[in-house]
Amino acid sequence: GIEALDNGADIYTDVEMVRTGISKPALKIRGNEVHCLIKDENVAKMAKELGVTRSIAAMRTFGKQLEEQIVAIRNAPTALYEVLRLALEEGIKPALIIGIPVGFVGAAESKDYLMEVSPVPYITVKGNKGGSPIAASVCNALLYTDVKRNDMLFVEGKESK
Repeated sequence: GIEALDNGADIYTDVEMVRTGISKPALKIRGNEVHCLIKDENVAKMAKELGVTRSIAAMRTFGKQLEEQIVAIRNAPTALYEVLRLALEEGIKPALIIGIPVGFVGAAESKDYLMEVSPVPYITVKGNKGGSPIAASVCNALLYTDVKRNDMLFVEGKESK
């Protein structure tokens, strides 16, 4: 993940709560961005037409953009399954999958599947625990580690060497 950030990788997520929880000052220092399509009207339309969740439609819409990027899944097990399908069936391989969906319906199973089949590095937690704070914290830890590793001081969103 840190190497991906160094190479300019962006972060793609399934929900706005993760996007808003990721440190804007750290992103600005590194020049990375966070993308989320869950509210996109075209994604909602695609989901309805295909009879799939908006999370699946969002990951499909991202498609090849996910190549060598960081994907952070906090909410939808279906989004995690779709990212894995894209990697396994279409050869679209993110640099890192942060798969931490929360809940009692499919969350634990999707994370087990991630651990069993992922062709790329991943970060997850076992069981039904997870959520936006954990997914955003993982992203922030990677960003802060990367900022520190590159001899930048991160103080109140200001950069200094």
